[in-house]
Amino acid sequence: MEAKEIAKYLLRKINENIENNIQENQLEEFVKMLIETYKKKKMIGVVGAGRSGLVAKSFAMRLMHLGFNVFVIGETITPSLKSGDILLAVSGSGETTFTVSAASVAKKIGAKVISLTSYPNSRLGELSDVKVVIPGRVTKASDDDYFSRQLLGIHEPLAPLGTLFELSVGILLDAVVVELMEALNIKEKDMIEKHATIE
Repeated sequence: MEAKEIAKYLLRKINENIENNIQENQLEEFVKMLIETYKKKKMIGVVGAGRSGLVAKSFAMRLMHLGFNVFVIGETITPSLKSGDILLAVSGSGETTFTVSAASVAKKIGAKVISLTSYPNSRLGELSDVKVVIPGRVTKASDDDYFSRQLLGIHEPLAPLGTLFELSVGILLDAVVVELMEALNIKEKDMIEKHATIE
């Protein structure tokens, strides 16, 4: 099968996933929490590992463009989360060690945890105040620790497992950005002013 046909297939699957499997009330609660955080000038810490981490970082960048006080957990310049702040965690399996550990610490200090996961009953799901369930990860990884898998050279197959989850999350979070722009009356020109000038 050629790459173009595979891309068309993935686009169909992403559309079906978003149309049929994602609950509107979960998204509404998620967006409401983000708006409250923005208005109260609280911090959002974003966390994820591997490809989920890349999707999370992409969303963090857009939140920064919108004027949110947002940081990526694990970076050297990230300040500490405090009570009332939010941890936004992205993990298809909901069992990734680094992500679950971050959520556990966040709960202990009184921060709210929002998770985007395929498994609402996972360890991450159980720690979450708000869950957006996004099907797409068909099976859980054989080893919960993403970094251990990388060091040991254990790689999961590409398209069947995490791809649908990560692509669906990426598109959904871009849609959330547009909803936030409208809710907070932020124009694209305002976001451009915060865009990086050194890339």
